[in-house]
Amino acid sequence: MNTEQNINKHSWSFDGYFPTWCPGCGNFGIWGALKAALVKLGLTAEKMAAVFGIGCSGNMNDFLWANSFHALHGRAIPVAVGIKMANHKLPVIAIVGDGDCYGEGGNHLLHAARANYDITVIVHDNRVYGLTTGQVAPTALTGFKSKSTPGGIIEIPLNPIALALTQGATFIAQGFAADLDHLSDLITSGIEHRGFSLINIFQPCVTFNRITTYAWYREKVYQLGKNYDPKDKNKAMEKAMEIGDKLPIGVIYEEERNSYTDILVQLKKESLVEAEHKVDIESLISEFV
Repeated sequence: MNTEQNINKHSWSFDGYFPTWCPGCGNFGIWGALKAALVKLGLTAEKMAAVFGIGCSGNMNDFLWANSFHALHGRAIPVAVGIKMANHKLPVIAIVGDGDCYGEGGNHLLHAARANYDITVIVHDNRVYGLTTGQVAPTALTGFKSKSTPGGIIEIPLNPIALALTQGATFIAQGFAADLDHLSDLITSGIEHRGFSLINIFQPCVTFNRITTYAWYREKVYQLGKNYDPKDKNKAMEKAMEIGDKLPIGVIYEEERNSYTDILVQLKKESLVEAEHKVDIESLISEFV
């Protein structure tokens, strides 16, 4: 069964609702790839949790059938961490945008990576703040012009792959929204990985970013070959620095390391959710009634 058949068989979307994204938006590809990955993993709505940030990517909260939480701007990762701490047996996915995660939430990204929380962070990287009509995001190219920066920005773009690599993330991948099958495989691998997973996805914004278009990416992206070793950190850093005429997609780095919850002795036997049912909390609650 191919990706399209999987998506049609398990729609993973609310009946009667359709995304409010602009026609042609790269979010559609990410949505389709994510649904295919969830089907592949057998993760029905009650078997997972999804946390959404604010932005066009966060609108997926209305179109994905899953136990979910719509967080504040830049705060999806700490909410996802909280869910994971409460039930470390539950797969937890944070679905965020580049501005949401690398801008407002950049500090949370750093510390979640070094702690190696077992969550998967899927970043819609369109290099703009699309929902607020196209202001420049941290990954925008130098010189990019927008309503708020009509003369073009002077900063260099943030490098999310190098950032995650240096801060201790144990699974780092990069994908392209127009390559659904490849992207679905990356998302599947990221969810299966035990530890902090970052999947940065090149996602064209057809309305507000006329520079990094589908054609622009197709000329630059290339899949990492079978001879590439994602366990070689030095090679991974070389790939992370390919931000010009060549843009690698695939699993850039992966290592095995105990996740945060693996180390907590309190969680060796059961999750906090399971333990809660064995504790009488009525006396504690009564103090606040």
